[in-house]
Amino acid sequence: MTASRNHPAPPGGDCAMSALDNQKNRTDILNRLKRAEGQLRGIQRMIEEGDGCLEIATQMAAVRKALDSTYVRMTVCFMQQQLQERLGDQADTEAAVGDVLHDIESLLGKIR
Repeated sequence: MTASRNHPAPPGGDCAMSALDNQKNRTDILNRLKRAEGQLRGIQRMIEEGDGCLEIATQMAAVRKALDSTYVRMTVCFMQQQLQERLGDQADTEAAVGDVLHDIESLLGKIR
């Protein structure tokens, strides 16, 4: 397991404290969270301005979906990191793992 500055590698390879090491994935997840944060601010404005409950609920549902999607993406990134760490940098394995994780992400997206 790779230790980061703020998160030392736990003893025994426990993945509970694993961090997102891939900068592209980290940026993607942070951007998703920033969009959801903007949506939440918009909902707060709607409430302050007295917008209707149906419109507010619709926006809340959109934020929930965005957060669920971000959670799925983070989980898949975590799985990818863990599998790559355990399987190594074998080219044939990397492609197969990528295909499986893409399928898992698609399946998890359908339960939202």
